[in-house]
Amino acid sequence: MVKRLWRWLPMLATVWLLTVVGEPVVLAAEPSQASPSLVIPVAADGVQRARVTLDSYSYSPTHLIVEAGKPVELTLASVTTITPHNFIIKDPAGSLFVEQAVSAGETVTITFTPIQPGTFPLYCDKRLWPMPSHRDKGMEGTLDVR
Repeated sequence: MVKRLWRWLPMLATVWLLTVVGEPVVLAAEPSQASPSLVIPVAADGVQRARVTLDSYSYSPTHLIVEAGKPVELTLASVTTITPHNFIIKDPAGSLFVEQAVSAGETVTITFTPIQPGTFPLYCDKRLWPMPSHRDKGMEGTLDVR
């Protein structure tokens, strides 16, 4: 009996810590609020720049529209105090792959150049076992390359 309790102790301590510190522990998916689409303009230097805010289980904006063949520079700003996130774009065909970890409170700038037009999901796959992933909780969006 005691051995079984010791196996659960790290998880219970983590859940307790997250509850006490103020980050909510949610067992069900939270509805995400839709943010408007953002058409990212091409600057004079040819780069498409935008800021994406990473919050508790959401990106803002959730829908980015860019031009193919032109560099995209995204500033990823996490406004969470404890929860780390990441920013992933994966094309199953392999033409686009972006993966960037963003710690709580951190701001990171990434640059990539989408070559092929298409619609690509963007998401966070972080999770605290045994909870649902951040994507399952609504932390996802879309990149449209035109």
